[in-house]
Order: sequence, then C-alpha cells, then structure tokens
Amino acid sequence: MRRREVLAALAAAAVARPAVAQPAKVLRFIPESDVAVIDPIWTTATVTRNHGYLVFDTLYGQTAGYEFQPQMVEGHAVEADGRLWRLTLREGLRFHDGAPVLARDVVASVRRFAARDAFGRALIDATDELAATSDRVVQFRLKRPFPLLPAALGKTGTSMPCIMPERLAKTDPNTQVTEMVGSGPFRFKADERVPGALTVYERFDGYVPRPDGAASFTAGPKRAHFERIEWRIVPDASTAASALAAGEVDWWQNPTPDLQALLRSRSGIRLEVLDPAGGIGCLRFNHLHPPFDNPAIRRALLGAIDQTEFMSAVAGDERALWKDHVGVFSPEAPMATRAGTDGLVGPRDYAAVRRSLAEAGYRGERVVMLDPTDYPATHPLALVAAEAFQKCGLAVDLVAMDWGTLVQRRASRQPPDKGGWSTFVTYLNGTNNFDPAGQLGIRGNGDQAWFGWPRAPRLEELRAAWFTAPDSAAQKAICAEIQRQFFIDVPYLPLGAYYEATAYRGLTGVRNGFPQFYDVRPA
Repeated sequence: MRRREVLAALAAAAVARPAVAQPAKVLRFIPESDVAVIDPIWTTATVTRNHGYLVFDTLYGQTAGYEFQPQMVEGHAVEADGRLWRLTLREGLRFHDGAPVLARDVVASVRRFAARDAFGRALIDATDELAATSDRVVQFRLKRPFPLLPAALGKTGTSMPCIMPERLAKTDPNTQVTEMVGSGPFRFKADERVPGALTVYERFDGYVPRPDGAASFTAGPKRAHFERIEWRIVPDASTAASALAAGEVDWWQNPTPDLQALLRSRSGIRLEVLDPAGGIGCLRFNHLHPPFDNPAIRRALLGAIDQTEFMSAVAGDERALWKDHVGVFSPEAPMATRAGTDGLVGPRDYAAVRRSLAEAGYRGERVVMLDPTDYPATHPLALVAAEAFQKCGLAVDLVAMDWGTLVQRRASRQPPDKGGWSTFVTYLNGTNNFDPAGQLGIRGNGDQAWFGWPRAPRLEELRAAWFTAPDSAAQKAICAEIQRQFFIDVPYLPLGAYYEATAYRGLTGVRNGFPQFYDVRPA
C-alpha cells in the first residue's frame, strides 16, 4: 500500500468508525513480531525479552538513569572488602503456581542465566561459591571484588536475568524451557496462544510489587492496571496503522518511519522514542564456515559498508531516528569512541573491495544471508547489505523468512548448504551496548560466544582487563583499544544506530526503555 493509500485509509477509519476507548480490562498491543521462543534466557531476541518482563521478575531493576536498585531483593550486605555479598529476598514473593520464591530458585536461575549470558558468565567466573544459606538469603562468595553484581543480575538487555522455579531453572541451558511459570506481574496464557496471531497474558493477583521507590525503566513498584494483555501479530504496517487509528488496538510497538508523520497527524496518537540507548545495526558473520571463517575477508568487507546508506534505508531523512559513525558502543554511552568509524561513512570503492576479497582468498563461496522480512527496521539492512556484497563480487543468496524462523536457524552450526547460514542482520539493542560487560557482539570465546561463534583472544583479554580497570578513565581507554581490535577481528559489521519510535493512544504511565505493561493505564 502506497503512502497516499494509507492516508486515505486512516481518513476513512476516522469517518466510518470513530476511535473508541478500550475497556480498562484489556490492552491490545502489536509487538515487533511473534514470540517464536518463550524462554528469555535461551535466546537474545528482544521480543522474547519483552515477553519475559511480563512473566518474570529480576533481582535488581534498572532506573532511567542507568542505576541498579533492589527489585525482588529486599536489600544486600557486602562484606570482606567486596568479596562477600548476601542478598535477601523480599517477603511474599510467589510464582504463578502459588509456590514461594526461595533462595534455591534464585541460585538455579542465576546459574542457568550465566550459562547463556556474557555478563552473567563474568559474574560466575568471579565467584567461588553461590549458595542459598536460607530460604530468603542468597550468598555470593567471590574470588575478587565484583561491584557490577547488581548490574549483572538486573541487566535490561538480552538475555534476561529472570527468576524461575528451580525445577525449570535446572533445565539444560541449551534446551528451551517451554513451561512458563513466572515470578512477574502477568501470567502467560498458554491455552490461548495462537502461533503467528495471538499471545495472551493475564494479571497475576499474587504478585507483590515493591513497596517503595519510583517506577523507572525496570525498577520500582510494578503495578498491573489491566487484567489482560493481548499481543496481536500484525505483520502488515498499513493494517497496523489503520487499527491504531480506528482504536482497534491501543499500542503499536514499531510503526514504520514512513507512516510516523501520518500517525502524528491523528488526534490522540502519541509517538515517542522509549529507549534512548537505541540499537546498533549488525551484520553478523558465521565464523565457523567459509568464506567468513577468514578474518581477511571480513576485514575487506568493511570497505563495503556505508552506515549512512544503511540507516537512510531504514529511516530516510529522519535524522533524529539514526546516527552514523557508530562503532562497538552506543553513541551516548560513556565508553563510546569514534575510533576507526570514519571508514564506515562515505562513497564506497567496490572495485577495490573486490580486489581485496580476491587477495584475501575469496573463491566464489555461496553466502547465505538471512533476511527477516517481517521486521520493518531490519529487512532494509539485509537488502542494502546484499546489494553491497553483490557489487563486491560475493555470491549472495538472500533468504527471506520471518524473524521467528531466523531466531531458530541462526542457532544452527551446520554449513550454509545444509541448513546453516553465512550472515544475518539484526540490532544489538539498548544498554547491552553501553560497555563491554553485556555487549554480545564483541565476545570472542568460540563455542560460548553469541551466534557466529568467533574466536578472538585479544578481544577477550581486553574485555577481562576492563572489569579490573582502576577507574573510568582507564576503562574508557580500554574500550578504545577494544574498538581498534574489533576492526581487526571484525566479529560483525556495525551498520549505524537506530532509535525506534513507538505509537500508542489512550494510555498513560508508559515506562521508558522497551515495552513494559505494568504502570500502564487508561489515560
């Protein structure tokens, strides 16, 4: 549907069916995609993280000022020069099956989380003993001080440090948990789930919000004002825009940039960027198989990347929604540096890249690029990348699929011609990118790394040094060195930073960050 047709549809909706306020009992939401994976530890898909914050709670919450405060934890005590932490759980915490949340549930959950998450693994690597010393007390006896412990257990990026019952948390970390028994404000209604169409959550009356603090990002009291949250899967942008204009839904997570001006023109619809950290566009390489097991080939392709072109394909001339000259860390982060990013902006010399690829040893291997066509802000990245790679002489096979299928396929380590992959596009989102602790893409620890599984020993050494740096100046210097090494190892290609707007009507209390559904109530 063209822009003028969408405008006509919005106008027709206003005339034929005036917007009607939804009953306070139900909030209807259009998410970024279907929730193909419901285990928020097993995958780094942000839609699963968003689902996870409905169903589960975390030990610590993060404020809008990026500070970490107790959430499920009542408080903590730190002794032995920072090498002993005792975390005391709040009273009255219960799982959705009615069982109390106990310290042993926390221990098992933290261990499973750490097996999948880079930040969590750093905490466990610094831990001599993790134990439940009573029903409400969790003890970390550390090898060395780890002042970032609350940040690791309250991180808002993926994977989510959720707390689940011990019996579920003992599931092999490489196996998905499919039974959702949470500790959060809403229950997952598996009996109403319609894959590809509908996901339903209902308020858990047994949830006990924090009694104190201000509601901010994932911190503070979480009070559910709606009895029911319905996630309605609407892949077509024009259909989603018309549904929001007509009052058939209350909230559309990611309106496409070309429709945002039209939505702003409608009375009662509000658009805003909830997450000031944004997301870094990422073209991830599979380091296990040719051609991208060759670092010289990966380095040669830096010359094919113009971040301005990628971000313009996503958001056009709306410069408030994107930035170029983006490296490893979010542009607003204290650790951000522009070292080496000038080469990612400006006219490209594809002939020179083609020569560099030949010198590096490219021999015409097929490149299987996974393209999530149902993600309006991600699909253009794949199109631009495929065209750039083809200009460089790569044999690109652009494979269209929905995001849920991509999430499943990117976990395969098979060769590209046997159901595997060579590259995929996505965003590294939010506060994960503020520093090396949670940045998924820079890990170089092989089989334990994020999808693509690079081995980059120097990146690992620098990351470890960051954790023990004496002050912020030393940390920032290490981050600059990390970025310089990143452009040698090239675990992925950074494509620019995108700041996604969301659109809603008739609501108030929407928290900043990613979509959260506590505190939200009818305006």
